[in-house]
Amino acid sequence: MVKRKKTKIVATLGPATSTKAVLKAMLDEGVDVFRINFSHADYKDVEERIIMIRELNAEFGYNAAILGDLQGPKLRVGTMKGEVIVNEGDEIIFATGERFEGTKERVYMTYDKFPQDAKPGERILLDDGKLIFEVISTDLKSEVKARVIQGGPLRSKKGVNLPNTNISQPALTEKDIEDAIFAIKMEVDWMALSFVRHAEDLMQLEELISKHSAHKIPIIAKIEKPEAVENIDKIVAYCDGLMVARGDLGVEIPAEEVPLIQKQLVLRAKQARIPVIIATQMMETMISSLTPTRAEVNDVANSVMDGADAVMLSGETSVGQYPVQVIRQMSNIIKSVEDSALIKVPQMPPHIRTKRYITKSICYHAANMANEIDAKAISTLTNSGYTAFQISAWRPKSHILVFTSNKRILTQLNLLWGVKAFFYDKFVSTDETIEDVNAIACQKGYLKEGDMLVSLAAMPIQEKGMVNTLRITEITRCNFLE
Repeated sequence: MVKRKKTKIVATLGPATSTKAVLKAMLDEGVDVFRINFSHADYKDVEERIIMIRELNAEFGYNAAILGDLQGPKLRVGTMKGEVIVNEGDEIIFATGERFEGTKERVYMTYDKFPQDAKPGERILLDDGKLIFEVISTDLKSEVKARVIQGGPLRSKKGVNLPNTNISQPALTEKDIEDAIFAIKMEVDWMALSFVRHAEDLMQLEELISKHSAHKIPIIAKIEKPEAVENIDKIVAYCDGLMVARGDLGVEIPAEEVPLIQKQLVLRAKQARIPVIIATQMMETMISSLTPTRAEVNDVANSVMDGADAVMLSGETSVGQYPVQVIRQMSNIIKSVEDSALIKVPQMPPHIRTKRYITKSICYHAANMANEIDAKAISTLTNSGYTAFQISAWRPKSHILVFTSNKRILTQLNLLWGVKAFFYDKFVSTDETIEDVNAIACQKGYLKEGDMLVSLAAMPIQEKGMVNTLRITEITRCNFLE
């Protein structure tokens, strides 16, 4: 049987992925989710790509999902006049209000409320932490005076991080609201919110989605602020997935703390039964080189061994020279490590007090039983996708085959570890349904004669209720559907 990877790959769209041929080659090599980065997105381009991806899905039987990633309150400095270099000990003014060209004495800041929020002694980090300033004073209206702690070239439009400042700006900016409404119109499968600090940030986005969409679009909280790490329990209760965005996180907190935080966040997501994506600089050198560094290979492998649902590529596929080859490399790394016995999953049975206790319990036991009897697959019929989330979180050794008549979740579930979804809309007797499902699994190469299969269903099937039945079958013959 062909070895299939279970950890998913998220690839960012950009100029390097603008043709159908490249997108098709990336899908062939193992992309599962395409990310739209709304920090650099042109609506017309985005619409064209989405149409191409959906055509490829329909034509070649892929279920590639589309993730709309909102920029969030990204703070930046303005444009500089010529080359500006600041040195340690220099003083500089960050000014808001009307835009102007910056010099080494005075620079424009896009964040209007900065003078009201800044306090003496707080740090200002620029250009991913390459430049460091300390606030000396603020006039509380339009100017903040700062001293250079670590100098260097001060470049136009570089990002600003304020690790100690309590920012009063909302997580959903006007640009985000506009982008989110466009993403809803394009029926994206997932939406990610940047710089989440509190559960309330997610509630605002959820409200916006329910106002403009008849369907639920699951939300991924991007963890890149120290406050988010502190508030993780509340955040997890209000999101459908996490993204460990290590770029800004490594600027806002000491970089050496990021590896353990990454592990904690993966663990927290698995306990909450929600998917988690590891992002930023995974295969960075492959933007311009055909060979990743050993450290990058290790990074991807370790993220997989931590138990991440997905690993993400940014510049490597959006602007890189080798968008197809980087996917091939990543797929190879994933396949070589993901069956390792070193990968541990927190195996705590579900709590009795939840209203979905029976479904949760069946999913938990299905995953354990599949491991015990060495089942090749767990199959489940679902209308909401709930059982897919539950089974995936237990990380069984078997494949997770999901059959659904709900076309919306076919692509949505493509982000989840180990899950392969199929469209199935014949809800007949249980025996007949399970025979059909087995035949599809055989046809697609997931099962062969002599294999064990764990099947989950909601009885009676026609009612499409909660899963309440677990059945084990040995495949005595591989029937193929007519």
